[in-house]
Amino acid sequence: MTETVTYNVPGMHCGHCERAVTEEVSAVAGVESVAVDLDTKRVTVVGSALDDMKLRAAIDEAGYEAA
Repeated sequence: MTETVTYNVPGMHCGHCERAVTEEVSAVAGVESVAVDLDTKRVTVVGSALDDMKLRAAIDEAGYEAA
C-alpha cells in the first residue's frame, strides 16, 4: 500500500539543500518519490512500508532536521 509522509524541514533554502535531502531520502528502502518544496520548507515522501525513523535519519544525514 502506498503512503505519503510530509516533514517540515526549516533549514532548507536552496537547490543544494533540495538535492542533498532528495538524494539521502531516496536511498531509504520503500521510497518511491521525494518532493522538496523550498517555499514551504516541506519534504513529501511517497512509498510503501515507510520507516519514520529511517526517513528522519536520512534528512539528518543530509544536514537538516525534520521538525
